[in-house]
Amino acid sequence: MAKHITLLGAPIQTGAWRRGCLMGPDALRTADLAATLTVLGHDVTDAGDVSPEVLSVPATENQTIRDLDLCAGWVRALQAAAGKVTQDTIPVFMGGDHLMAAGTVPAMAARAETDGRPLFVLWLDAHSDIHDFDSTDSGNLHGTPVAYFTGLSDFSPQFPVLPGRVDPANICMIGLRSVDPHEKAALARTDIQVADMRAIDEHGIAAPLRAFLDRVEAANGHLHVSFDVDFLEPDIAPAVGTTVPGGATFREAHLVMEWLHDSGLVTSLDIAELNPFMDERGKTARLMVDFVASLFGKSVLDRPTRARG
Repeated sequence: MAKHITLLGAPIQTGAWRRGCLMGPDALRTADLAATLTVLGHDVTDAGDVSPEVLSVPATENQTIRDLDLCAGWVRALQAAAGKVTQDTIPVFMGGDHLMAAGTVPAMAARAETDGRPLFVLWLDAHSDIHDFDSTDSGNLHGTPVAYFTGLSDFSPQFPVLPGRVDPANICMIGLRSVDPHEKAALARTDIQVADMRAIDEHGIAAPLRAFLDRVEAANGHLHVSFDVDFLEPDIAPAVGTTVPGGATFREAHLVMEWLHDSGLVTSLDIAELNPFMDERGKTARLMVDFVASLFGKSVLDRPTRARG
């Protein structure tokens, strides 16, 4: 079934310590993301790149935090841009480091609320990104969006009041394998569903995904997918600044995207932490385009898509 898809660039790199993610949106364009989705029969619009608001915000007590003014400007700008996406469109947010989710996810939560439905988030990542201003030791704010968009920590006045909040019980994290003590404790205090790489090794990737999609369908929810490149095994996807060995394989990642397509539930997508500066002749960008194509219907054989009421 043809979809209306809007591509929106989020060339943010100030949430991470290694520069290069600002080239992510253009790498996806160069790898023919729009053309690939068009060939699949979709109506695709490239809305260009978001620019950060120019802000001066109060400093936090944690002096290790990097580029706070610019990060805050990005969060506000991304929330504003994502908030303009209409209900009949599936936005694909092309990043950019994972701080982008502090802008995109709250806007998608507000959009779901306007539609009278809850937002669910599938977090495909090696990291839980549930630090806050006080707990981060690195000062890199790409490690904070989950704590922000769930409202678990206070990010005011630096970040805006949440336009929409995600219930932690509506989040499923798949692929975790780099979680520090603070994050372990924070996760333990929530109802976030977690399938780390050990669980995937023991039981496979389909079981937790199937259970989560069943919950989304039962609640008639919107589903936002936030796909961090470091979810993947670094050997197949080197273009990321925070490589962690032991990630999802090529086929595991394709299976996730194929199941998401078959579910018919996805309403928005982040592609995060693509750093072309670290890539091998566009290898990772082309791979990510292939995964997105699977999400939007590319397959070896046609399979029935579950109808939604």
